[in-house]
Amino acid sequence: MNHLKHFTPQEANNTLPLVKRIVKDILYTGQRIRSLSAYLKEDVENHPGLEDMMKQLELYFVELEDIGCYYKDWSFGIGLVDFPSFIDEKEVLLCWRSDEKNLSYYHDCQEGYAGRKPIPPEYLNGGK
Repeated sequence: MNHLKHFTPQEANNTLPLVKRIVKDILYTGQRIRSLSAYLKEDVENHPGLEDMMKQLELYFVELEDIGCYYKDWSFGIGLVDFPSFIDEKEVLLCWRSDEKNLSYYHDCQEGYAGRKPIPPEYLNGGK
């Protein structure tokens, strides 16, 4: 995978106030785009507001990438974000959903969301 930034669980949790605000904007904008696209059907390419919303959505994604994390919920339903990390000397992705208070799960890079496991307590308590 080889990301530029890797987070400890504590570092990732420290970014959550900002990440939560960005994800809230992503979910709102993404849902507006989906609704407008469904309403317009084939005529989506001729709607200037839709193009502006798409550009804004891309800026939100860039904001997350500048922090070092990545948005992963393309249905815009749960607001899923991955943070590159290491657990037991293996590169993994810390995994946070917008309905979770803190970051508590991770998955292997190849497994994705379905492979989420609780972050070992020794990593959550800032020990590693």
